[in-house]
Amino acid sequence: MNPRFIILIVALLSGSAAFSQIHKMEHSDSSLTSRTYNMNPVVVTGSGHHQRLKSTATPVRVLSSREIQEQGITTFDAALTRMMPQVSMAPNSMGTFLRMNGLGNKYILILINGQKLSGDISNNVDLNRINMARVKRIEVLDGAASSLYGSDAIAGVINIITEQPTQQLVSLTSDTRVSGHGQLTEAVSLDFYNKGFGSYTSFSHDQADSYQTTGLEYKKGSDTETQPTIAPFFTGYQSNVFEQKFTYAPNQQLALNAGIGYSYKITDRPETREDITGGTDYEMRYKGLRWNVGTIYKFDARNSLQVDYTIDRFRYGKEYDVETANYKVGDYVQSKNQRSIDRQIKAILGILPQGTTIIGNDWRLDKLVASSGNINQESYILAFFAQHEQRFSVGNSTITATLGTRYDYHKAFGNHFTPKATLMYSTGPINVRATYSAGFRAPGLDELYYHYFSVNRGKPQIIFGNQDLSPEKSHYLSLNAEYRTQMLAISLTGYMNRINDMVVRKNIDVDDASLAMLQNEFPEMTTDQAAKLERYSLYQNSDKGDVKGMQVNVSANLFPGFNLSANYVYTMAKTHSGEKWTVLERSIRNSGTIAANYHHAWRHYALNVNLNGRIQSKTYYPDYEDAPGFGIWNLHTTHSFDLVKWAFFEPSLGIDNLFDRVDRRIDSSNRKYALYTPGRMVVMGLKVKFK
Repeated sequence: MNPRFIILIVALLSGSAAFSQIHKMEHSDSSLTSRTYNMNPVVVTGSGHHQRLKSTATPVRVLSSREIQEQGITTFDAALTRMMPQVSMAPNSMGTFLRMNGLGNKYILILINGQKLSGDISNNVDLNRINMARVKRIEVLDGAASSLYGSDAIAGVINIITEQPTQQLVSLTSDTRVSGHGQLTEAVSLDFYNKGFGSYTSFSHDQADSYQTTGLEYKKGSDTETQPTIAPFFTGYQSNVFEQKFTYAPNQQLALNAGIGYSYKITDRPETREDITGGTDYEMRYKGLRWNVGTIYKFDARNSLQVDYTIDRFRYGKEYDVETANYKVGDYVQSKNQRSIDRQIKAILGILPQGTTIIGNDWRLDKLVASSGNINQESYILAFFAQHEQRFSVGNSTITATLGTRYDYHKAFGNHFTPKATLMYSTGPINVRATYSAGFRAPGLDELYYHYFSVNRGKPQIIFGNQDLSPEKSHYLSLNAEYRTQMLAISLTGYMNRINDMVVRKNIDVDDASLAMLQNEFPEMTTDQAAKLERYSLYQNSDKGDVKGMQVNVSANLFPGFNLSANYVYTMAKTHSGEKWTVLERSIRNSGTIAANYHHAWRHYALNVNLNGRIQSKTYYPDYEDAPGFGIWNLHTTHSFDLVKWAFFEPSLGIDNLFDRVDRRIDSSNRKYALYTPGRMVVMGLKVKFK
């Protein structure tokens, strides 16, 4: 190990400890304060209404804003991968390929305060649209949840709950983080609250440089000869997010809210050069505009009505920074323009003693205009859902039963029902849960209507949609046992998720008859391009999925100020195509996360030290070489100063990737990756809050 690296760690820890001792001596008369983790937070995602985590009949994982900050995390993808072992990410120039419990991102529903986030880019997600400066907590629900949330909730639901202070009169916060390879995040927020009216303004900037791990690639047609390339291993970018939200609560019964959010992102890749491969003529540019209005009226403590209306627009395309035969520098060519409109009405009712009933209606319109895929289509879903949760007291124990169902009418696929049933037995600190839920996913507009032709580095690519597709359906079963107190929480979950009629893109070899058909469909294809065409793609319902797994989660407040948490996930994910079962691509058999956090305060100063790591086995690529497993460890310290009444200062210092783990395999068409870090980096930050 590099001696300078060891010295840096020792200096970091000893400097923190020394500074702590100085303050301890200066304020020896101060009382000792410590931090205890809340083992029983309030959640909403599992049941559709607010209740304590221990009381929800469906297991939910919670990532609090404090845990995220203590690990030095400023991006959404880092929050999930460092703290949720069942989630993995694969970043690229088109967004982020997200995988959860072995299933890809099209099976994962991402919500912001219960409302779906648009921004699906060729089965990748633009996670930079999520403003981490406003995140209060992230709730993760594993498995199918279509009875409450509708289409796409087959692998699970990730619900981002945002924060809106209701006590501070005026506050201004700035949070900055810098590290290697040009990585910078800056978030600024201005909050105002007085007599029921709140205004919450925030801006965040996120950027990173492109980087390589080898700077080499295999020559075309060879697996041994290499040549230099400037193609990035990780694609750099710049991203900005602006959000404004207003709230007004004239009394205890009524609460109104309205908000708007704008996001902008552009990649930063090396430009095309004649002397070396790997450059590009254009950058990918993304823009999003999202606004919503909503209201909640509380008739009393157990009965309320909620109405939300959201419009989300997202578009992306190519912005040229190299002049070509057809485009000048600065020209923009739009690839996709997506728009969704959501309207939800939901009533939460306490009709029966110890019971909660939810009834509601959803309406969603999706529209897609894609010049590259020759699409200008729209579709809608009209849904009605109902759920009843009832508690029964049996001596000193409690039984909670939940029954729910959802009816969806889809413009293209007609009627569909998705039921749900849960049963929970609670006695003292012990909970035992059983869950069955059905999943439903309507094929996307691109899968239905794509008519796509493009040329990438001289090689043509053709993709056809299929209007004869059927919806994907799933059945999810899980058993959970949990022990939870304020000092210790242990949870063990076993589950099985089976998916039928999976929509996949099948490659079809080109013969003379099909080539003539393709030339007729795409007259812009030249004779030379047609000669290079070996296969084309067609969306089909051809596969079945089978995912079985186990999760173990442990969190303990071992002594005042010290918390240790560990999470392990075993996943066996397979897909069936034709007569063959194969391991699902990009699935990971074993993965785990661990975090040790120590917090201590001396009057006006507080120290927080966090050591966290992610360990996982190899990532499966059935048609390619598997990506090797790895272990990544990060050390982060924060130093909080509350020296004056009007301001709070919190500098931070840490090291990402302590042991410099890097995948240095040479990139080529038959290599895939799971580890995307550039190596060890020092991380510095400063948070300032004026109050």
